[in-house]
Amino acid sequence: MRASRGMGDINPSKMPGKKIIKRKDHPQDVEVYKKGGKVNWIGDAIRKPGALHKELGVPQGEKIPAKKLAKAAKSSGKLGKRARLAETLKGLKK
Repeated sequence: MRASRGMGDINPSKMPGKKIIKRKDHPQDVEVYKKGGKVNWIGDAIRKPGALHKELGVPQGEKIPAKKLAKAAKSSGKLGKRARLAETLKGLKK
């Protein structure tokens, strides 16, 4: 990878691929992150389960109609964010 605008060599931690961290107390020990990210990222994305159902007036346990979800996704604020996330997760589930 090329250094950008005369800033010198890029640290290994900034290069694509494996990320390397050097410990301050023992520089000879190097830890490498495993590939991928956090395993259960979706658990942190949904902070208030059922909030979208409540806002749209759909009883918990029933599916939200696609038209209602699409209309909510166009709105702003929390409702729009929740609806867009629901549409994204709907696409991942297939």
